[in-house]
Amino acid sequence: MMSLLLQHIELALLIPLLGGIMVLLFHDRPKLRETSSLLAGILLILYVTQLLEHYTEPTSIHTLLNISASLSIAFHLEPLGLVFALLAAALWFITTVYSIGYMNGNAEKNLTRFYLFFSLAIAATMGIAFAANLFTLFIFYEALTLSTYPLVTHKQTAEAKSGGRVYLGLLLGTSIMFFLTALVITWIQADTLNFEPGGVLAGNTDGVAALLLFTLFMVGIGKAALLPFFRWLPAAMVAPTPVSALLHAVAVVKAGVFSVLKISVYIFGIDYLAAQDASTWILWLAVATMVIASVIALSKDNLKARLAYSTISQLAYIVIGAALAWPAAAMGGALHIVTHAFGKITLFFCAGAIYTATKLTQVSQLNGLGHRMPFTFTAYLLAAFSVIGLPPFVGAWSKWLLIEGSMDTQHYIVLLAFALSTLLNCAYLLPIGLRAFFKPPDPSQAAAGPGIQEAPLACLIPLCATAAGTLLLFFYVQPIYDFLYPVFNP
Repeated sequence: MMSLLLQHIELALLIPLLGGIMVLLFHDRPKLRETSSLLAGILLILYVTQLLEHYTEPTSIHTLLNISASLSIAFHLEPLGLVFALLAAALWFITTVYSIGYMNGNAEKNLTRFYLFFSLAIAATMGIAFAANLFTLFIFYEALTLSTYPLVTHKQTAEAKSGGRVYLGLLLGTSIMFFLTALVITWIQADTLNFEPGGVLAGNTDGVAALLLFTLFMVGIGKAALLPFFRWLPAAMVAPTPVSALLHAVAVVKAGVFSVLKISVYIFGIDYLAAQDASTWILWLAVATMVIASVIALSKDNLKARLAYSTISQLAYIVIGAALAWPAAAMGGALHIVTHAFGKITLFFCAGAIYTATKLTQVSQLNGLGHRMPFTFTAYLLAAFSVIGLPPFVGAWSKWLLIEGSMDTQHYIVLLAFALSTLLNCAYLLPIGLRAFFKPPDPSQAAAGPGIQEAPLACLIPLCATAAGTLLLFFYVQPIYDFLYPVFNP
């Protein structure tokens, strides 16, 4: 069964691509167009679940296109990629449901283009998840940038086009200048770009050269949003909220930090990183990013902007997990991809639901709104608790492992930075929910009338489902941990 699935691993890319083709075919029939997207999402979940259920050990490489003896577009199955693929597939389906409610509720235009590029973005994400070498990863990394650009500029306003230019310029600029350079150096030094357990660089480069190479990779992966290349993420908030959810939880930033972990584990190797001190500069850069982004988030009154800077801070947690070069910390980073995804997608869903129901965008406008939108703001608080890392929410597990890794490696300054960041998480996330439930409503809300006035069910059901996920996954995280364990403890 596994052999058969591996022979057709391209299905992970083809399913969303076929969904996009169906969207084009039904461009003038909205219900069939939306149904096509939903069916593609269901098929992708089923396919990736089958891969997961029949997986036993890392598979041989399945080559799609040979360019030279050491350069190819190829795929393989390994635990980290499978977890990322299933996460992206599941949240793509949920985000598609949410998009139907949001885009129709706000009378958005050009929906065929929207759903088409949504599908292309997930196809690129699947390519990243199953990439068997750096070249394949790079190709689909760039494809993801290009396919999400039309989503960022969806509204076609001057502000959207400006945000899109920043988005495209920074992501393409960092990847071509730094990521591609690091890829070529690795190819020359190791004579291979394949992802291998334990890495491929031991005996091929060391000392300062290893440190510089790791630094090139990490700043070249602009989607991880490290200083000073994080400006693209707030700029992209001009996009509709479902796109923001895609950027922050399903595809773009998670593809970035997934690439960070993949390269750390399979190109460098955790033991090699530690032995060469190759991740030292990136560790401190990530710590600075984590704290500075949290402070900036605290100053933002626009809800989506506050959540965007929160994402930058949380991504740094995952980079720190890799840069600590310790199995527990790297495991914490991998789990944080999952835990943060459920928390942050819920927060953005809530922001979109608030806008759909009230057209409010500023934190200072939300006083008393929890009585009109109790489901939305309850979901918001559950997700906020998870992002902060409070038990019994799933975010507590990944933060615990990151803290454990900091202590094991005696990086006590990193430990203090985690504590400070957690306090800042509380300061910029919790007041939003508290003011919605405990402050008196603004007079401007009186015209809305009494009673519950939530966003459409297609918005409300997804945000309640992902909020429930932050609680339920706390009790079911062990299978994910066990599945990923061999990656970081070979």
